[in-house]
Amino acid sequence: MDDPETLAERVRAGDLRLHELDDHADPETAAAARRAVVARETGAEFDAVADYAFDAAQASESAVENLVGGTQVPMGVAGPVPVDGGAADGDYYLPMATTEGALVASVNRGLSVIRGAGGATARVTKSGMTRAPVFSVDGVAEASEVVEWVGDNADALREAAESTTSHGELLEVDPYVVGDSVYLRFVYDTKDAMGMNMATIATREAAEVVEAETPASLVALSGNLCSDKKPAAINAVEGRGRTVTADVLIPRDTVEERLHTTPEAIEEANTRKNLVGSAKAGSLGFNAHAANTVAAVFLATGQDAAQVVEGANAITTAEAREDGLYASVSLASLEVGTVGGGTKLPTQAEGLDVLGLGGGGDPAGSNADALAEVIAAGALAGELSLLAALASRHLSSAHEDLGR
Repeated sequence: MDDPETLAERVRAGDLRLHELDDHADPETAAAARRAVVARETGAEFDAVADYAFDAAQASESAVENLVGGTQVPMGVAGPVPVDGGAADGDYYLPMATTEGALVASVNRGLSVIRGAGGATARVTKSGMTRAPVFSVDGVAEASEVVEWVGDNADALREAAESTTSHGELLEVDPYVVGDSVYLRFVYDTKDAMGMNMATIATREAAEVVEAETPASLVALSGNLCSDKKPAAINAVEGRGRTVTADVLIPRDTVEERLHTTPEAIEEANTRKNLVGSAKAGSLGFNAHAANTVAAVFLATGQDAAQVVEGANAITTAEAREDGLYASVSLASLEVGTVGGGTKLPTQAEGLDVLGLGGGGDPAGSNADALAEVIAAGALAGELSLLAALASRHLSSAHEDLGR
């Protein structure tokens, strides 16, 4: 077997391409050869990138192509915080991987306030991963024929879809017609997996049945009505992944002593900023910075980072009551899993271990539900902390104090 430098020379000579190195060397050697090629051509140094903890073979098989090494993101923890959820139950530390200074401190402050108020309540209210293929037909008459067939043959579609998986269940198929295009939005229970690949493979099998039994012709397995990794109103309304809400009632004296403001000031800041300001901007997310917490936990626990787009699809509410401040955050489309994908990598698996939620739950799906509920509690903490900083006009000074 050739050494990395010899392989790198073969790439530079045009004898091999970068992606072909895996056919001529083990994953570690192939990665070293790619580093040598890129270093020679760009002048980059890979001392840190070459120092990684995961297994190169595992990463190359399930997580990345053209591996050269690993990128490290600093990880902190916030909490602990008690969460009373439908699946989550107990005190949780929140692992957060981020390069944004003051974020973990901000969420930690919010979690501390929630803990002082007795903890957060959280519930997953809806669960379903979607994939929506688009079919072409001759016109609206054929489109109606396809829609009617789908409505009458749910069992046949379910049998085809579920033949591809031992875990996923087809929950429903929702049709949408636009002229001579028919979109079928398949919704699956994917248990503890985030389930995007599962849904795609299952839908491909079901789409073949639709083509065989109706005038419809498949154009694309994803017709963007799913909708994955793009801001979309359908996810805000119908949900995707987990739809989850967390709330808390904070005593008035706690708001004044710990957040240095009043329930009324936080309510006003939330209304004018998160609700009215977001509406004026045409935003799909009516929140202060829920994506911050979602992104940090996603990176720490091996979630699909691009799906932070849907995770930012959240509404924050704040209401001043006689006895304190009621606050909630509702995330419409939080796509998370505790098995598969990046959750198998060692540092990400350790992040899930911090939460005690690695692997499949008992019953199936309960670990992913619990993860969604804890993330919602963390997002609520981040919302409270930032709203309080804005209401008390301490936002800039907090960043200055932390040197960020």
